[in-house]
Amino acid sequence: MTFTQLEYIVAVDNCRHFAKAASQCFITQPTLSMQVQKLEDELGLKIFDRSKQPVMPTEAGAAILEQARKILSEKNLIGEIVQQKKGVVTGLLKVGIIPTLAPYLLPLFIQQFIKKYPLVKLSVTELTTEHIIQKLKEGKIDVGILVTPLDEPGIREHPLFYEELVAYVSKKDKAFRKTYVLAQDIDPNHLWLLEEGHCFRSQIINLCELRKASAEGGHFDYEAGSIETLRRLVEQNDGITILPELATLDLSNRQLQMLRHFKQPAPVREVSLVVHRDLVKKRLVELLKTSLLGALPEKLRKNKPTNIVSI
Repeated sequence: MTFTQLEYIVAVDNCRHFAKAASQCFITQPTLSMQVQKLEDELGLKIFDRSKQPVMPTEAGAAILEQARKILSEKNLIGEIVQQKKGVVTGLLKVGIIPTLAPYLLPLFIQQFIKKYPLVKLSVTELTTEHIIQKLKEGKIDVGILVTPLDEPGIREHPLFYEELVAYVSKKDKAFRKTYVLAQDIDPNHLWLLEEGHCFRSQIINLCELRKASAEGGHFDYEAGSIETLRRLVEQNDGITILPELATLDLSNRQLQMLRHFKQPAPVREVSLVVHRDLVKKRLVELLKTSLLGALPEKLRKNKPTNIVSI
């Protein structure tokens, strides 16, 4: 058994296709297949069920793949320790971030991070919370930036900041006449929501206590794919939506007049870095965390976790 063979089987599991895995490993498919077969012969069992498309690990293979990822992680840790002792900051950091954070959070720190650490390659992908957790467990990404708490087995959460939730109200809506709003002020018939799959949607339903209303009335005739769409729907039509604080930082004076804060204690969402328990690239993740926190507006750094809305 060799490290190379372990890397090959992990690549096959990630790609679920021998040819794609070979391409990813920069070798020919026959070479990769031969090495996987050699490892299976040595172990005396099949790691993959080749009769299925896409290729799937066997029950025993799944356990072997889990251990292979741990072994490769520990191997990579040696290189990280050496680089740290030499004072070198380099490597690839694969980051997953949810869509309701990406367009507002990334521009605050990405350029500064790249400039400060030119030998580090950041690979950032927008993913839903569900897919971030899945890819962390599979070792396909190193760190996630999302909303917590999740209480997901095997996942460690490191809270970064608490982002206030605010109402964005059309001038035609009765809530526009209020200085502060309460959850009961929001008419579910006039509320614009994100589509299913976004954790921000479930938070708003929890915040506004809309589960009963949505079940009874079927109020949600249109579901948007982004916060920007929600904002424009309110501006050009009618109704109300809920925005996270970061999405309000670039609003014009006219748009700021449409914001209504909730009565204190203001509802907030907890934004965290999440990693798998077998994290290897600890130094790079810590540098990412430091850069991110350093770029936050002061108010976000001061927000308190007094009223965290559940997901």
